Amino acid sequence: MRPAILAILIGLLAAVAPVAGGATQRASVSVVADLIERAAPGDEIRVPPGVYEGNLVISKPIVLDGNGAAVFDGLGKATVIEVIADGVTIRGCTIRGSGEDVTGEPSAIRVTAANATIDSNTIEDALFGIDLQEAPNAVIRNNTITSKDLDAGRRGDGIRLWWSHGCTVEGNTIRGSRDMVFWYSEDLRITRNTVADSRYGLHFMYSHNTVLEGNDLYDNSVGIYLMYSNGITLRGNRMRNNRGASGYGIGLKDCDDITITGNALLANRVGVYLDNSPSSIGSTGLFESNMIAFNEVGLLATPNTHDNVFTRNAFIENEQPAATHGRGRLVSNTFARDGAGNYWSDYAGFDLDGDGFGDVAYEPRSLFGAMLANEPNLRLFVHSPAQQAIEFTARALPELRPEPTLVDSSPLALPPTIELAIVDSGIGGARMGVLAVALLSAAFGLVAAMGSDRRLTAQHTGGGA
Repeated sequence: MRPAILAILIGLLAAVAPVAGGATQRASVSVVADLIERAAPGDEIRVPPGVYEGNLVISKPIVLDGNGAAVFDGLGKATVIEVIADGVTIRGCTIRGSGEDVTGEPSAIRVTAANATIDSNTIEDALFGIDLQEAPNAVIRNNTITSKDLDAGRRGDGIRLWWSHGCTVEGNTIRGSRDMVFWYSEDLRITRNTVADSRYGLHFMYSHNTVLEGNDLYDNSVGIYLMYSNGITLRGNRMRNNRGASGYGIGLKDCDDITITGNALLANRVGVYLDNSPSSIGSTGLFESNMIAFNEVGLLATPNTHDNVFTRNAFIENEQPAATHGRGRLVSNTFARDGAGNYWSDYAGFDLDGDGFGDVAYEPRSLFGAMLANEPNLRLFVHSPAQQAIEFTARALPELRPEPTLVDSSPLALPPTIELAIVDSGIGGARMGVLAVALLSAAFGLVAAMGSDRRLTAQHTGGGA
């Protein structure tokens, strides 16, 4: 460390000397601002333990290291730390107490410069957590963020990127915020984040060419919602118990060239929701090897949805495997690729030749499901004698049976093997993930046994005929 910086640190230590009674050390944030002013570009400033009150502007490329013991408190006014210089790193700090006047969008940390690194900080009592505006090539890593104790509609976003390309957002834990939102930001990598008790776990608008991998999103209104964004890959994410007014695990609106593989969508109101996606001629969507289980509706789409390919997905014990909004069918989409369809736990066919595929197509024709599409309030009668009576009537009077919602020409006889990665989220995610896998393993064992029994019964019947 350069002697000049060492001298400044000694002065800073004196400025935050303990107050009487051993209470927390407190000082004005101006002592840190003075230290930054004296530092050379690229210097590392190790902030002594204590609480620094006020609002800080960083206008020089330095490293601000709180070593887990420095607290920056905005005292409920404006943005706590604002970064306006390229190449700034903030790590190991607690930042709290932003303003809450939504018109100024006060944040714990706001960055309006390139190449920032925001690493291993704790953000508390902030309207917006980390706000990037025209801040390309930033790294936001391993931060823990909680919002102000406000109604969900009045909270700010835990992490927000606006016109910030080439950023990495990984390993963050966010709870009780509004959204984790990405607007007009391309070439992002969003990995291993945990979002709970918020509105939208991950929300994208006009953000293209992005990878979302290993994120854990639960107990939100919506898990992931993509709007007007193209070239997105979702891989190995977990969306569970997202049950707000819309309650989508994954929602897509007017998106092109989306690849969704190896994700777990568990116990949401709707597992996958599609609204005019893809929207462009020649574009496709691929859903492969996803676990879609225990949702009220496994797949819900608008009738104009087309050119999606579903293959080797496991649709297990959803109240409705697939449905459309209002009248319409999903026949403009493909439910098999290279001869491999999907597993449907309510499939009643057989696999007599033992090739792993059902001998007849899967064509769900639920009269009650068709009624639900037109009148969602009928969900009150799901699993009731009324539903059973309606389905019995449809079987007795074939003229009442609706057209199939979809056609899977090669349904899988047994569930496919789907690897579900578990991430220790620090707020119960790992335990819930293990529980989810245990439940799914039990379900797999049950349906596998049932499938085996059906084949044996069918073979026995065929041999005796």
